[in-house]
Amino acid sequence: MKIIVPMAGRGSRLRPHTLTIPKPLIPIAGKPIVHRLVEDIAGVLNQSIEEVAFIIHESFGKKVEEELIAIAQKLGAKGTIYYQNEALGTGHAIMCAKDSLSGPAVIAYADTLIRANFDLDANADSVIWVKQVDQPEAFGVVNLNEANEIIELVEKPKEFVSDLAVIGIYYFKDIAVLKNELQLV
Repeated sequence: MKIIVPMAGRGSRLRPHTLTIPKPLIPIAGKPIVHRLVEDIAGVLNQSIEEVAFIIHESFGKKVEEELIAIAQKLGAKGTIYYQNEALGTGHAIMCAKDSLSGPAVIAYADTLIRANFDLDANADSVIWVKQVDQPEAFGVVNLNEANEIIELVEKPKEFVSDLAVIGIYYFKDIAVLKNELQLV
């Protein structure tokens, strides 16, 4: 299993905190957000992690890169650093890690903090984790059919679609399928 962590954003909404430190490295209760995220995801997956790929901005520097590699190594995984130096969206960020996009993988946004009990259905082709929220207009939400399958993802809907907000964690049985689709865009 691989964990792919896009985290190249500048964190402008959290200024002044992010003027000197990238948002995913802001400590929460003494530990940077991205450290907590990767450890929590590994705990939920309950299987060995082969690789943790971090997509960062080049300006984060070598010290940050070393800290990120150490997170992966602590899990017994290979740590890989990729660069996204232009803010061209999530799809672009994921494609920056194209050399790591094979096999089963979880994509998790580095500013996502989770505390949940859920199991991964490794037989599913893909999974998007969601959370019921009070103000769905502030989030990307999913619309489900009668079989509880996602049929639509709507970013910050002006009219009510659903109250199931995407939390920024995705599983792919074979992430190469996503890679192939992203190459078509």
